[in-house]
Amino acid sequence: MKIHEHQAKQLFRDAGIAVPNGVVARTPDEAADAFAKLGGPVAVVKAQVHAGGRGKGKIKGTEQRGVELVKSADDARRVAAALLGGDLVTIQTGPDGQTVNQVLVEAGCDIARELYLGIVVDRAAGKPVLMVSTEGGMDIEKVAEETPHLIHTAAFDPDAGLQAYQSRKLAWRLGLEGAAVRSADKFMRAICKLFVDCDCSLAEINPLVVTGDVQLMALDAKINFDDNALFRHPNLAELRDKSEEDANELRAGEAGLSYVQLEGNIGCLVNGAGLAMSTMDIVKLHGGQPANFLDVGGGANKDQVTEAFRILLGDKNVKAVLVNIFGGIMQCTTIANAVLAAYKEVGFNVPLVVRLEGTEVEEGRKILAESGVDIITADGLTDAAKKVVAAATAA
Repeated sequence: MKIHEHQAKQLFRDAGIAVPNGVVARTPDEAADAFAKLGGPVAVVKAQVHAGGRGKGKIKGTEQRGVELVKSADDARRVAAALLGGDLVTIQTGPDGQTVNQVLVEAGCDIARELYLGIVVDRAAGKPVLMVSTEGGMDIEKVAEETPHLIHTAAFDPDAGLQAYQSRKLAWRLGLEGAAVRSADKFMRAICKLFVDCDCSLAEINPLVVTGDVQLMALDAKINFDDNALFRHPNLAELRDKSEEDANELRAGEAGLSYVQLEGNIGCLVNGAGLAMSTMDIVKLHGGQPANFLDVGGGANKDQVTEAFRILLGDKNVKAVLVNIFGGIMQCTTIANAVLAAYKEVGFNVPLVVRLEGTEVEEGRKILAESGVDIITADGLTDAAKKVVAAATAA
C-alpha cells in the first residue's frame, strides 16, 4: 500500500524524524492561506499523487511542473490552481497521468547539501538494507546504473535495528563531519526503526538534505507498506487513498484476487503466482503481450472466477483470454463449471482459450467439450500460448 508524501512526513514527524513544516491544501485559496500560515519568504507547492518524478513531471497539456517554488500567497494560489484537478504525467504514471486532488504547501529550507536515503528488504540477505548516496535529487536507478560506487549500504537486523557503528560509517561515506554525523546517526536509526515497526516494504527520501545548521532533514518522503501486515496496523490502513489506485486492481483485491494491470491485449486467468508468471513469459515468447497478471489462487470459487472474467472482459484492450489452470488443490472440474457459469453471467465477447491439467482434468475437459460454448481448448502451455496469440492477432 502506498501513501502520500504528506502522510509519510507525518509518520516521520511522529517518529522524531526532521521534516519541514507543511500544510495540505485542496483549493487554491487554501494554498494561499497555507503560505501565509507558514510565514516564510518562500515555500514549495507540491502535487500529491502516488508517483515519483513529480518535480520533472508536468500537468498534461501544460508546462506546469508538479513541484514549484513560490514567493507569495498569490503565487501559491496560482500554482495550486494549475495543479489541482489536472493530470500529472511523470515517468511513473504513464501518458494518462494521475489526477491531482491535493497539494502540499511546505516551508522553504536552507539547503547546504542534497543526499539520498532509501530502505528496502533484501531477500538474499534476509534483512532490511539501508542505502545512502551523495547523489541526492537524482533518479537512484540512474545512479545505480552509471555510478554504482556512489551507493553505500548497510543491512541491519530488524530486532536490533541499525547500529551506531553502521550509521557512523555511512555518514563518513557521505562526507559528513561533526554535528552532521550526530544528526545522521539519530536520523538513520529512527527511520530504520520506523521501517520495521510499520512493516514497510519501501522507505525513500530523495532528497535528504543537510541544512545550513548541519542537521539532516527529509525534504521528500515515500513509504510503501506490506499489504499482508496491514491487519496489525489499522491506523495505517486508514491512510489508503483508493482514488489513487487502479480501479481493476482495487476491484480484484476486494474479490480476493491478485491482479496487476499491464498494457497488452491478452487477458490471463491463472491459478498460482508462479504459473501466472510462466504464462506471461510464454505468451511473450510466442509474440503476444499480456494484458494483466491475474492469480485466482488455489481455492477460487465460482463467484471469484466470474468476477475475474468481468474484470478481464471489462478491459477494452483485451482481444483474447487465456485460462491456464493446473489442478492441485483446485479441481479442473471446478474451474470448468466456473468458466461455464461465468459465460452465462458475463458472456464472452472475445476468443477464449482454456488449458487444463491436474486433478480431474479429463472430467473437466469433457464438461467444456459438451457445453456447446465456443471455447478453444489447448494441450500444454506452448499450444495454449500459440493459440491465444493467434486468436488475439486475428481479433
